[in-house]
Amino acid sequence: MKKVGIICKIGRPEPPETVKELLPWLKQRGYETYVDLETASVLKIEGTPRALIPSLVDVIIVLGGDGTMLSVCTLVGDKGVPILGINLGTLGFLTEVQVDKLYETVEKVLSDECSTEERLMLITQVLRHGEQIAEYTAMNDVVVTKGAFARILDLETYINYMYVTTFKSDGLIISTPTGSTAYSLSAGGPILFPTLNSIVLTPICSHMLANRPIVLPGDVLIEIILRSWSEEVYLTLDGRAGFPLDKDDVVKVAKAPFKAKLLIPCDRDYFQTLRTKLKWGER
Repeated sequence: MKKVGIICKIGRPEPPETVKELLPWLKQRGYETYVDLETASVLKIEGTPRALIPSLVDVIIVLGGDGTMLSVCTLVGDKGVPILGINLGTLGFLTEVQVDKLYETVEKVLSDECSTEERLMLITQVLRHGEQIAEYTAMNDVVVTKGAFARILDLETYINYMYVTTFKSDGLIISTPTGSTAYSLSAGGPILFPTLNSIVLTPICSHMLANRPIVLPGDVLIEIILRSWSEEVYLTLDGRAGFPLDKDDVVKVAKAPFKAKLLIPCDRDYFQTLRTKLKWGER
């Protein structure tokens, strides 16, 4: 790994300050660096458009929170570039490395001393009148949800073309194992070990008491058809801005043909992460 990409959370002073110290440290060790344009402009150095970085580097270091990490995983897509997350946010499920361990971890990672985890990703298509009008990639989850003043939704749901049920709810969450500790968890979904090949379907505030989250094999095709008229229904991907849906739109969700590659700190303990982030054992 000789070419290192650096992508930071926009709008906070901490990431550029950290990069300012990291760049000479990497240069002294013979690494070529590519810094995203927004961060580079703050530092008044030459930068590279974010979209180009995955094609130019062997590894990407992300400084920010889980939201920044999710956006970079989507940006990398099928390029297969491994990603290391440095936590400058709050929760930090994906950006696992604390900034005080930055240099220690980067040195081990760039020396191939640490392992890589492959994480399932989702491809989502929206069809209207039989024609595809949108396609997205997601790392955490795909969500069909209503706006604040919209009515309860009727979501006709199929798995591998077999009818499941028509959910009457505020929406549905289709989550990867990585995303099982995000929105799906808050809606009552289970926690999945992050390397599992599975998908979770979780209803949001279902009006049918028997509806519960269901864990599915990772290679299924999920189809959701919006059967109700409603003023505001949106498709959101990893919490990003929503795509508006109309009655009878079809949302197709399936496993992506590629996976995200996350660089894992050598001393990382996933269950310690759960205990810390979810405050297990506390009263």
